Amino acid sequence: MRRKWILNLIFNFLEVIMFLYFLIPASVFEIVFGWVDRSGNEERNSFNHLISTTNTDFKKWSYFKENERFLYRDRAKEMFYHGFNSYMNNAYPYDELDPIGCKGRGPDLEKPSNININDILGNYSLTLIDSLDTLAVVGDKQGFQNGIRLVTQNVDFNQPHSVNLFEVNIRVLGSLLSAHQIITENLYGFNMEMYNNELLSLAENLGRRLLPAFDTATGIPNPRVRLDGGRVHTSDSTDTTVASATSLILEFGTLSQLTGNDTYIRLAREATESVWKIRNNITGLFPIGVDASNNEITNPMAGIGAGMDSFMEYLFKSYIMFGRDLDFSRFHQMMSSMKKYARQGRTKCFSGEGHVPFYVNVNHENGNVVNNWIDSLGAFFPGLLTLSGDIEEAVCLHFLYFTIWRMFDALPERYNWNMLKPEVMFYPLRPELIESTYHLYRATKSPFYLHVGAELLDSLNRNVRTDCGFATMHSVTDRSLEDRMESFFLAETVKYLYLLFDEENELHSTEKWIFNTEGHLLKINQPDSTSSSFCASVPNSPFNSTNTNLACPGQCFRFSRRYDALPMPEEFMKQTEIAIGLRIV
Repeated sequence: MRRKWILNLIFNFLEVIMFLYFLIPASVFEIVFGWVDRSGNEERNSFNHLISTTNTDFKKWSYFKENERFLYRDRAKEMFYHGFNSYMNNAYPYDELDPIGCKGRGPDLEKPSNININDILGNYSLTLIDSLDTLAVVGDKQGFQNGIRLVTQNVDFNQPHSVNLFEVNIRVLGSLLSAHQIITENLYGFNMEMYNNELLSLAENLGRRLLPAFDTATGIPNPRVRLDGGRVHTSDSTDTTVASATSLILEFGTLSQLTGNDTYIRLAREATESVWKIRNNITGLFPIGVDASNNEITNPMAGIGAGMDSFMEYLFKSYIMFGRDLDFSRFHQMMSSMKKYARQGRTKCFSGEGHVPFYVNVNHENGNVVNNWIDSLGAFFPGLLTLSGDIEEAVCLHFLYFTIWRMFDALPERYNWNMLKPEVMFYPLRPELIESTYHLYRATKSPFYLHVGAELLDSLNRNVRTDCGFATMHSVTDRSLEDRMESFFLAETVKYLYLLFDEENELHSTEKWIFNTEGHLLKINQPDSTSSSFCASVPNSPFNSTNTNLACPGQCFRFSRRYDALPMPEEFMKQTEIAIGLRIV
């Protein structure tokens, strides 16, 4: 009897082990049971796994039916209206919608130090302003005109609220300028004869209120400014990020060109010049954190994600916007340093030996790895690589982030690439992966990216949709939600989804527009540029040895697909799935 009981115990134990084996990624088992040595330098090569020999059918990604494209375009449009109408019916004129409580949210007056809320919300109907050009993109002339009427008649920036300079610049100023230019440049054919530059006047009013942030000894702006001109009361910290300090040039430069006031572009350029001075002389890398009052480094980490992301983006887009060669040169220098110190893996994505290429966080002084996570904001990077012509690198990195999404049906804020698990669990409806998907589809026209967009769209509807909008996912592991829908969901996330499937959109027939980092359309302002001459003028990409895959912004891509309808060889897709933990060897 005792022997039978022991045998049953052993049998049950083996059943549990087999169940876990098929449930948990093989790479996690390797760590737990010590099958792979992760110590020392091996930690830097944590994606170095064997390629799976399992036969997987990737053919479903090699075609996308035309009727399905129209279906998903309409679904993206419906998602926008589900969120936008819920905001207008239940939250306007407050800044944000609480999609679970179905009510409005404004600044946290009871707790001024709650900068998670107060850095963004300033009692200026944020979600409506941030959504204006999305209304135009989806072709809603009446909604666009109604939104402009509400904004111009009711929004007052003379508020006793302290807000984050970076956030207000990209979300509010960027959207006002975008909507103004969509009207004056007649991008979508919306005839507004009675329009008299009211949005530009509001933008200039807001711009003046942001200028006190630049009153520093370093030229680097303070992270916060009080809209009514008073003393910042939410936080006295002067700690900022290099991304926040340098991601002003598109909006401030456009405001200067439209108003004839050079103050804005001058201050934005001086901020970039001041940040450039803290570049490490040995590595060429920048720290993500700096004190605006004294230039002291507050966070020595360098990476492609939060705190650094839009610095690189705005250097390149500033070159596109204004044609200044120095911006492109500096972008090239930053990218070269990132590739030298932060990039791990084989040299080429589609060939050679070694593990899956990816970018780690390093110390800006010596290039040593400082932690084992990548963040969701880094998912923007494949889109930037695409615009700069480095298509192969973009394809490879995008598939890595998409594989993480497929593991959780969302993208965790931080993913530990060593332990193969989320480190920060929430997903606040961020657009970065969708943004990169859109740019890669425009460049390659691979149906794979339509499948990616469809899967992302279905995931959002399945997991974060509520009766009153779309909610932040509190944890990607248990799908729990929290009661917040940030304005960028309507400004970026659903906009990029819609544009991905709307091949016929007017935007896709011109190369004279570019997105700011909040997804707002701004007109390219090079005075002598035309569609053909501008694309021809972009320097050969320094990131492709053959210089044959150069991709200009907009539509003048010269990219030759080498792997039929799939963007990369199947063997490397499988290797990425194994590396992230989605596929068992």
